[in-house]
Amino acid sequence: MPFVAFYRAAGKTAGGNWGKIRNPKSEIRMNSASRFLPLRANPFGFLISNFEFHAVPRIARFLLEKAVMRISAEFRSHAIAVLLVAAAVTSACGQAPLPPLTPAEGLGVNIHTTWPGPGELEMIKAAGFHWIRMDLTWSATEKQKGRYDFSAYDRLLGMLEKQNIRALFVLDYGNPLYADPGDKQPFTSRAGTEEFRQGYAAWAAAAVAHFAGRGCVWEIWNEPNYKNFWAPAPNVSQYVALAAEADAAIRQAAPGEPIIGPASSTMDFDFIERCCQAGLLRDWAAVSVHPYRRTDPQTAAEDFRKLRALIAKYAPADRPVPIVCSEWGYSTSWTDFNEVKQADYLKREFATNIASGIPLSIWYDWRDDGDTPEDPEHRFGLVHRQYHPGRDPVYDAKPAYGAMKAYAGEMGKADAPSVSSPDGH
Repeated sequence: MPFVAFYRAAGKTAGGNWGKIRNPKSEIRMNSASRFLPLRANPFGFLISNFEFHAVPRIARFLLEKAVMRISAEFRSHAIAVLLVAAAVTSACGQAPLPPLTPAEGLGVNIHTTWPGPGELEMIKAAGFHWIRMDLTWSATEKQKGRYDFSAYDRLLGMLEKQNIRALFVLDYGNPLYADPGDKQPFTSRAGTEEFRQGYAAWAAAAVAHFAGRGCVWEIWNEPNYKNFWAPAPNVSQYVALAAEADAAIRQAAPGEPIIGPASSTMDFDFIERCCQAGLLRDWAAVSVHPYRRTDPQTAAEDFRKLRALIAKYAPADRPVPIVCSEWGYSTSWTDFNEVKQADYLKREFATNIASGIPLSIWYDWRDDGDTPEDPEHRFGLVHRQYHPGRDPVYDAKPAYGAMKAYAGEMGKADAPSVSSPDGH
């Protein structure tokens, strides 16, 4: 039978960036593999809905039920503690693992600025986010070969640290210094050359070493399997070679820093498997994906199961490699979508990720990226675009912001011990 929306609200729902001229998601796979059993009553008298056992581990399914129901704080705390103890896996090898996170600590949002306005980060923190994801752009930080200026990101990270927010930095896009004359973003016309790879690797290593020890996670590129971000067309061989060289340089310069990739657009299993076959999992703390879809978020559960099975074929014998959902959201200008539905899907998205053992999940996007209502790229935000200096709050919130605040509040009530990457696959 069709899935019945058992994700009850945990409380009330209440300048353009070239790098996010996203695929309108018209090519997204519509996954019909995730099937659901009828509703039943659990021993506590709540109505819940079961995923099939092969799709979501039983303990994780239990957390999903817990995360979206109004249950007592005592029982909720016990549920999260059981999940974390049962699913905890700590990397035992020399590779830097992801930082230890509880489910509430693994929630983040994508931003597009190195200089948030007064009150902006406070609003992000108040929503319950513990992470931001942000492009650390090669072309903006190396304008003369071999000379790096990370001052804008020094400022940003200092501002984040005051709010106890951590950063997932995307080491992304090309640089006109290493591209053909006249090339445009993403400046990848010469991505297949040794000069490009060496330049990117040296810059990436310098960036990671510059910020080492400050709790960041480092992602190798953004959506290299999508033509807007790897032109003129995606080339997995070029990406693998680039990532391998950058990984090696980072390991030498800052061996304690966690690296993830490939930040694939949608669940591109073929692209991800090529990365795995090339041995990139030896250096990656996690495989990052962007499981965009226009269907219900819980349809991603089966994709996560398939991805875990794929990763297990190639993961190092001495450690598991978890999955990070480093970007995923819903645009309110898609057909049959609105702000209320976006708020509902936000809760379902995070609950599905937690139930699937995803330790770190980033919602896309923080605020609307433009002023054209018909453009899907301009309507992924949790808040509207206009900034209101001197006012509290500084942005007008969409219902999804209120939904996030309520959901994070419910998750944060459970004071469970932190564990490393709750993904035992």
